[in-house]
Amino acid sequence: MNISIYGSGSWGTAIALLLHNNQHNITLWSKFEHKAAALSQTRQNHLLPDIKIPSQIQITADITQATATTTDVAIIATPSFAVRQMAESIRGHINPNCTVICMSKGIEKDTSKLMTTVLREALGPHIPIASVSGPTHAEEVARKVPSACVAASEDIATATYVQDLLISKYLRVYTTTDIIGVELGAALKNVIALGAGICDGLGFGDNTKAMLMTRGISEMARLCVKMGGKKETLAGLTGLGDLIVTCMSRHSRNRKAGELIGKGLAVDAAMAQVGAVVEGYYAANAACQLAKSVGVEMPICSEAYNVLYESKPPLSAMEDLMSRQRKSETDTGEETWVI
Repeated sequence: MNISIYGSGSWGTAIALLLHNNQHNITLWSKFEHKAAALSQTRQNHLLPDIKIPSQIQITADITQATATTTDVAIIATPSFAVRQMAESIRGHINPNCTVICMSKGIEKDTSKLMTTVLREALGPHIPIASVSGPTHAEEVARKVPSACVAASEDIATATYVQDLLISKYLRVYTTTDIIGVELGAALKNVIALGAGICDGLGFGDNTKAMLMTRGISEMARLCVKMGGKKETLAGLTGLGDLIVTCMSRHSRNRKAGELIGKGLAVDAAMAQVGAVVEGYYAANAACQLAKSVGVEMPICSEAYNVLYESKPPLSAMEDLMSRQRKSETDTGEETWVI
């Protein structure tokens, strides 16, 4: 198949490598001409050291070259804030049978809309759309480390099509129609990971991080159910699985940014030092807006927002979380997990 990938960061490049190994024809698009030229010349992405990009993968900054009527699949792997503009750029150029896959993990920062909602608004009602998420660091997928993810679409046939496209000897792909649960899990775990990093920066231990992750998945699930998703999805790869890897891994930008903030670095300086988009920063704002709109309590996300946007000292945020009104773990109206 002819596949165009929009976004030449670490994840877009890793997916290009995987799909090339699956015997597809790949075009990798970069927004910047100098980056496309460097990738073409060196055949290496500096974010994925020691990984060679095969010469058969076409690299371009020309949107018309990347978007052709012969394209069977268009994959958007840009930061979440660029998804709408990217979709609008390819609208009218792709053929009506082209499947569009979103691999961006986030919530649109100005509207608090999920990524597939943004795509649907930008591309119209008839283009097949799916979302792919899971505990899949690009650095490891590019090295063919055994991993797993979920292909989500309201249309199970589309989800299955994407599953067949991506599945390989080192990437296992599951399907679901719960696109709300998948996309919320993908976005909100970044907020909790920022908090986990802050805990690292403050010098707290494993107990603290385990507490934060467990209570974090609980409030993620509350919002998910309120918005029409399934709690079971948050117990799977795109919830609990992605939460674990993002909170614990040295590859995690969100955890790293949080660690720097916990050590006393200003928020903007921490983001700059990470050197790449930290999706949890935007998701913290969106999570609070969504929680307020549907009447869901999300104390961890709220305190993350206060640290990121209101200059609240991280230690004060943790103290306020620890001193909240006492309660039973299961008397908050939450249903029993089904795992």
